[in-house]
Amino acid sequence: MSYQPTGIALYDTAADDAAAAVIAAYSTSFGMATRLLGPRVRTHVRNIYALVRVADEIVDGPAIEAGLDAGSAETLLDELQHETMTAIGRGFSSNLIVHAFARTARECLIGADLTDPFFASMRTDLTVASHDDASHDSYVYGSAEVVGLMCLQVFVNAGQASPSGPTPELVDGARRLGAAFQDVNFLRDLDHDEAALGRDYLGITTGAHDRVAILDRIDGDLAAAAAGIPHLPPDCRRAVTAAHDLFAELSRRLRADPAPTARVRVPNIVKAGLIARALVGAAPRRTSP
Repeated sequence: MSYQPTGIALYDTAADDAAAAVIAAYSTSFGMATRLLGPRVRTHVRNIYALVRVADEIVDGPAIEAGLDAGSAETLLDELQHETMTAIGRGFSSNLIVHAFARTARECLIGADLTDPFFASMRTDLTVASHDDASHDSYVYGSAEVVGLMCLQVFVNAGQASPSGPTPELVDGARRLGAAFQDVNFLRDLDHDEAALGRDYLGITTGAHDRVAILDRIDGDLAAAAAGIPHLPPDCRRAVTAAHDLFAELSRRLRADPAPTARVRVPNIVKAGLIARALVGAAPRRTSP
């Protein structure tokens, strides 16, 4: 007879399923990559990204499309942050996505040192339209690097009797990979961010920065992140390699097409090849300007 969860176990399962549904709806590429993670960490990583996606949707359009103004959206974000931290403390939330994240945070030691910068960056999207170097770096740290650090907490602590902190080398790799992911997406969404959201994250529109120099920075971050992947736990390496290689391919395509007329994407057949390569344990692809 198979075990059927009841009570809090059933609620936990429903929360995890809700987080997985969010990811499946919003990102096929990320969904494919998470399937390469070992079961020890897979659900936790989905739980992190589901909360990140909900917060991002509050500031990136859907809340405004629903009729909220910027002030109301900020209030929603404040409420989500408060509920998240409360749930981490008490171990329960009536919001299934928050509940899933809180369970992961409690097990893997994700605290306010990572959640506060994340929500601060999300809040910035409601108040700052154009970024200089300092505000870009601060925004990328909170919106992307800390997400990588949350995942790293999962990689080293999920299922462990005595959770501990990751090594400085792994911390640097997680931050650099998160920064590369974010800057690649800024480049991919350059026209949309400017036309639909009125935002300039990279300074390309104003002429403060050159596109090639940004791609050089991205490739440098990807190279640094690749050096740390072999030091991750074995059940994480294939998924992180696949994600790294997908963004390395996006960077390559962005460099090859300096004036794209549509959002740069990686064809499914190429994605499948990158995933297959990661599955057999290949090292991350090398990147260079």
